[in-house]
Amino acid sequence: MTDIEKNYARCFSSPSGAIVLAHLRNMTIERTFGANATNEELRWGAAQSALIRQIESLVARGRGNQT
Repeated sequence: MTDIEKNYARCFSSPSGAIVLAHLRNMTIERTFGANATNEELRWGAAQSALIRQIESLVARGRGNQT
C-alpha cells in the first residue's frame, strides 16, 4: 500500500467524502446515454467513469482491500 492510496482512503472515508464519491459515481458510472448519443459523448462518459473507478480502486487499496 502506498501513501497516495492511504490518502485517498482518508479523503473518501469520512461521511462527507463518501457522499461526494457516491455523487461522482452517480454522475458518471451510473449515468445512461440516450440512443442519439454521439461517439464523442460516449467516449467522454467512458473516460469519466474510468477516473471514478480508479479513485474507488485507490480508496479500496488504501483501506487494505485488493482490487
